[in-house]
Amino acid sequence: MRARHEPVLVAETLRWLRHGPGLYLDATLGDGGHAEALLLAEPMARLLGCDRDPAALAFARERLAPFGDRVKLAQAAFRELPAAHRAAGGAKLEGALLDLGLSSRQLDDPARGMSFQTEGPLDLRMDKTRGESAAERLKGADEGTVAQVLRAHGDLREAGALARALVAAAHSGQLESTRDLVSVLDRTLGGRPHPRRYAQAFQALRIWVNDEAAELEAALQWLPEAMSPGGVVVTIAYHSGEDRRIKQALRGAQRTFPSRRRPPQASESPDPGPWDELTRHVVTPTQDEVVRNPRARSARLRAFRRRAQ
Repeated sequence: MRARHEPVLVAETLRWLRHGPGLYLDATLGDGGHAEALLLAEPMARLLGCDRDPAALAFARERLAPFGDRVKLAQAAFRELPAAHRAAGGAKLEGALLDLGLSSRQLDDPARGMSFQTEGPLDLRMDKTRGESAAERLKGADEGTVAQVLRAHGDLREAGALARALVAAAHSGQLESTRDLVSVLDRTLGGRPHPRRYAQAFQALRIWVNDEAAELEAALQWLPEAMSPGGVVVTIAYHSGEDRRIKQALRGAQRTFPSRRRPPQASESPDPGPWDELTRHVVTPTQDEVVRNPRARSARLRAFRRRAQ
């Protein structure tokens, strides 16, 4: 059995998330590390743990078994959180955690195709029983779509050239494995690029295959109605696109006016939205944590409190 995934920013997460007794949601349960820490630190807390990955749920179920009926688990993507929440009783949430990263268990499993460091099928799905693998989806994709995916979710400057190469390889049946993808990246980027470049491409395709951007939007739109007044949402993002979507959704509407030439009127004050931002600046791992767990390097934590209605 592989080693447990080490959750990132645990102390920082608990600092913001703990809010006394009540129901908490871990919407990205993974191996259950954050959930276990919360249940130990907050003895009167109950937990709804959700994940779209059935293998992760199986592992977390065993890990969290000592907490008994304080824990309920459900296989659910973000769009399915409302139904999972209703099935768990529908009590207002005192806290919710969205950790948008991958677990070491997922990255290190060759059959998932999540990592450029292991050879396996080019799959990239969180739940292999749903949807198309990356290899299948690329066969039916056009260059424009793939280029947009690489720009939006991987911040890749060479998105156009990479998209042309990926679509050509997929259509000719030469893009079936992670090794095939690495070869295309090598040829297109000129030799062996920095490992970060591989990671950006794999990340972008994974987000696309799992429709993670739309899933995140669905969760952020639902959370205001699910949270109790004063309840706290903690998010941990791992790239600029995710972090930007979180800020836009939870910081409230920005002041906008029809014309720059007309001064703002008192009645046009911005809608602050349902959240107060608790983290003045994004919270990142300490150097000690990065040394201990290099995969935490890009983590960006934010916390928001639900305003009273």
